[in-house]
Amino acid sequence: MSKKLSVLAVIALSLMLGMSNACAEKAAKPAEEADTYELLNLFGEVMERAKTSYVEEVDDKKLIESAINGMLVSLDPHSSYLDAQSYKYMNEQTKGKFGGLGIEVTMENGVVKIVSPIDDTPAAKAGLKPGDYITNIDGEQVIGMSLNDAVDKMRGKVGSKVKLTIRRVGEKPFEVTLKREEVKIQSVKNDIKSGDVAYIRITSFSGDTDKMVEKAIKQAKKELKGNIKGVVLDVRNNPGGLLDQAVNISDLFLDKGEIVSTRSRNEEDTVRYTAKEGDITDGLPIVVMINDGSASASEILAGALQDHKRAIILGEKSFGKGSVQTVVPLGKYGAMRLTTARYYTPSGRSIQATGIIPDVEVHPAKVEEYINNYGLSEAEYRNALKNEATGEDKKTENNTKDEDWRKDYQLSRAVDLVKALGIYTQGK
Repeated sequence: MSKKLSVLAVIALSLMLGMSNACAEKAAKPAEEADTYELLNLFGEVMERAKTSYVEEVDDKKLIESAINGMLVSLDPHSSYLDAQSYKYMNEQTKGKFGGLGIEVTMENGVVKIVSPIDDTPAAKAGLKPGDYITNIDGEQVIGMSLNDAVDKMRGKVGSKVKLTIRRVGEKPFEVTLKREEVKIQSVKNDIKSGDVAYIRITSFSGDTDKMVEKAIKQAKKELKGNIKGVVLDVRNNPGGLLDQAVNISDLFLDKGEIVSTRSRNEEDTVRYTAKEGDITDGLPIVVMINDGSASASEILAGALQDHKRAIILGEKSFGKGSVQTVVPLGKYGAMRLTTARYYTPSGRSIQATGIIPDVEVHPAKVEEYINNYGLSEAEYRNALKNEATGEDKKTENNTKDEDWRKDYQLSRAVDLVKALGIYTQGK
């Protein structure tokens, strides 16, 4: 084996060894160290044989990068090597602006699985759903690709098209052609529902999402002159994002206590995040909406408010991504993403692979208006007994008339629940 290749092989795997030693903060035992260097030599021998004997010419850089990525991916689906281009894309995404289809994906059993489509992106407009599997990209099978390779194939020049083969549980495989767009994530959308409920849709936890949520609450208070019945926080199909944003947003609604903790394999590395005094809603009822596309930071928010009994969680069980990834820059070569800890809710629950179980389970449903063409009310009978007035009648305004949001069954249930909680707490 050439000296150059041997050095490259040692450098490649030393990256992982250095990280492992830094995390453990212990020197390897002499016997284990000897075994490790034997394996490094084995890697060099295999690489040399591939370089000299493979049917076609191979690229040293590609071989080493693939080996590093394979090593990291073998640990768990969220650890990986990011080449310079992938690292650039990742940084753009956390800033809320990037090019592509607008889907958060993971790898499951060798196939790309959609965690969630992002609102107002090509993927969402095409009707792709959490749990869909992408089996082919432009006719090429995904099995055998790394997650990074699959993602790279879905990215491309803005305006160009890509054809995906989708496998959805209970349906026959189908193809969908998407046009790539420059994806600009509007991480917060807000509105007033049913006249007096503040609705806040959080699509991702990026950049200054916390400030946008705070602004949305203040805007609702001003618009309704303080007459808010409660708040609905919608994190359905929200794949997550930055930890600090999840912590800051949770803190807006908590007066005290732990928000989340991260625990690595070394107990002394445990980090606990706690709430500062002050609840921006002054104790108003809150409902958090989740589904199987709610992951990571979304689950931190839901778990914190659920454990502190600060909110009712409504919807479906969340995705279950409760692990922490640390991104380590590697200079001009990109970065490595390594799972270094797990998230735990304030009560000590691990989110990993179990997700957040809603307090009120509500599945999506098609809502159609019921029209009663024949029924009569008591007042419509010709000889109906008249009401005996006992005072000034309270006029009830029909705030739900012609509101399209009522077609979203889960949201409709959430708004009704907030209003009911508001009435209940006011009567106490």
